[in-house]
Amino acid sequence: MAALKDRIAADLVVAMKAREQLRVDTLRSALSGFTYKRTEAGADLTEADELAVVQKQVKQRTDSFTEFTKAGRTDLAEKEAAERAILQVYLPAQKSADEIRAIVQAAVDSLPADGRNQGAVMKIVMPQLKGLADGNLVREAVTAALQ
Repeated sequence: MAALKDRIAADLVVAMKAREQLRVDTLRSALSGFTYKRTEAGADLTEADELAVVQKQVKQRTDSFTEFTKAGRTDLAEKEAAERAILQVYLPAQKSADEIRAIVQAAVDSLPADGRNQGAVMKIVMPQLKGLADGNLVREAVTAALQ
């Protein structure tokens, strides 16, 4: 499998030829994120680093979508949602809510009754779900499992 950066660069060329401006802008933003991260790190990025860059950009777009929706700016919210959808293609498949609940429940069951708190459960669950589930969904599942 080609590196994530190479896949995005190839897709950028296709989008440019097809004159898909939103896709071009979004993919350029991702490539810019890779360059920034590489400069910041002072070394070439690993695949995990590249994945983290894309995840961060998806999260930024999700947050922006939420804020624009609250402010009644549906035009900007739709743009953020479209950009998020473009970037999500490059992320691994996300776990379903049922899968998240099962992992959280297993973690809760593995802890002694007096050590069951949100921090302890999150500490066990997040390494398993890193990049595979939205942190807010995991937090909600943990809260529900502890009640």
